[in-house]
Amino acid sequence: MTEFKTLNVAILTVSDSRNETNDTSGKALVERISNTGHFVADKRIVADNIYHIRAIVSQWIIEEKIDVIISTGGTGVTGRDGTPEAITPLLDKVLDGFGETFRYLSFTDIKTSTIQSRAIAGVANGTYIFCLPGSTSACKMAWDSIIQAQLDSRTKPCNLVQLMPRLLEK
Repeated sequence: MTEFKTLNVAILTVSDSRNETNDTSGKALVERISNTGHFVADKRIVADNIYHIRAIVSQWIIEEKIDVIISTGGTGVTGRDGTPEAITPLLDKVLDGFGETFRYLSFTDIKTSTIQSRAIAGVANGTYIFCLPGSTSACKMAWDSIIQAQLDSRTKPCNLVQLMPRLLEK
């Protein structure tokens, strides 16, 4: 039987209005990550500014102790939503299936409004990155229905953890 591997996860809340008191999405992710057996290595809140977002994420992807980054917020279509624009240039590979699966599952709850979501995921310097909407329910659904199983080394037939030793192959 495969043994569970604890991962170090960093959480970034992207918002012009949230703080530690009212960051329900960030808190939900911290709770779920911790309850699953992973470690929250860092958590920050940043204004919805592509350069501020990119600076923090760039710092995390060069830190060997960070295995996974999950952001919440800034994935919509308004003028201030810039998380995909901040993160996409940093990605070595895009995990298209994540956004597709996220929107498929969201359709059950929010119907065609799911087309407004630009949730993305990918790999940068051997670090997995997931960019989720700012909605607490969207974060819970993404973790519970997609991310948790893929970050569990025991998930069969395959999971993202088993690929980690090979992410930096040349």
